[in-house]
Amino acid sequence: MDELVEVGSAVVYAIPLRTRFRGITVREGVLIRGPLGWGEFCPFPEYDDREAAQWLATAVEQVGVGWPGAIRDRIAVNCIVPAVDPERAHAIVAGSGCWTAKVKVADHPGSLAEDLARVEAVRDALGPGGAVRIDANGVWDVDIAVDHIGRIDRAAGGLEYVEQPCRSIEELAAVRRKVDVRIAADESIRRAEDPLRVAVAGAADIAILKCTPLGGVRRALEVAAAAGLPCVVSSALETSVGLSAQLALAACLPEPSFACGLGTLRLFEGDVTATPLLPVDGFLDVPATPPVPDPNLLDRYRHPDPERTRWWLDRLTRVARLLE
Repeated sequence: MDELVEVGSAVVYAIPLRTRFRGITVREGVLIRGPLGWGEFCPFPEYDDREAAQWLATAVEQVGVGWPGAIRDRIAVNCIVPAVDPERAHAIVAGSGCWTAKVKVADHPGSLAEDLARVEAVRDALGPGGAVRIDANGVWDVDIAVDHIGRIDRAAGGLEYVEQPCRSIEELAAVRRKVDVRIAADESIRRAEDPLRVAVAGAADIAILKCTPLGGVRRALEVAAAAGLPCVVSSALETSVGLSAQLALAACLPEPSFACGLGTLRLFEGDVTATPLLPVDGFLDVPATPPVPDPNLLDRYRHPDPERTRWWLDRLTRVARLLE
């Protein structure tokens, strides 16, 4: 492990977000160096060391062995609409260049009226030919999911799919039987002991894949092949360094049926690279080589809090031992 990851040269970063997302306003993580360049370790703070080990395994793959060869050089992506007011939602979509929008819903109890107004604004910005998908992050129960999906589907003029409406696989399967909108599984794959249970249970129409929590690009490709479901590759809210691993996964998959959720860098106020992975006209180009942090930007976004820096480095050291 020590020969693959230079823990001593690790850089802890803190980059503000433009809008609160997943309950945070600043994204933190660690950039690490290895024989093949840079990788990123940024599991969310609530994840225990065992779960975080998968994130480090992804970074180790990136800096130690690299990725399989890409079979395409650009990937269609969706724009991301956080839990913002309708005017802001409309502006995000209109300025994105994307024809697919993923809209955050169920941000707090009693948010349905806000959710309906948000998706109506998104549909207006996209026009009738665009695709609207929503993400509830597993907060609904079955009855609420069935009711809210129907209402939001009508407000959106048709939904492409609903991502993780409920927490458990059993609930997902029940909702899937009761609605006409496709169901996509995210947390039920990436945070599961067995990421294939969703497919076996018939609980989803679409698999959301994030290589970071699955342990790397190769492991995610194995899950995709075994699941036998259409896949959407999505970001785990990384800088361009970590995002490049998700992009590598998308570039290795058979021709995707849906736009991928890799436009997340627009949520950041900055990036650690001079050429950030930002979509143009709804597409991300697959870089010939992985991104390399810019020294000046590393200094700009280096975490200013010594205690928080030590917390991340201690976490990295503990998790690295689990991979030995």
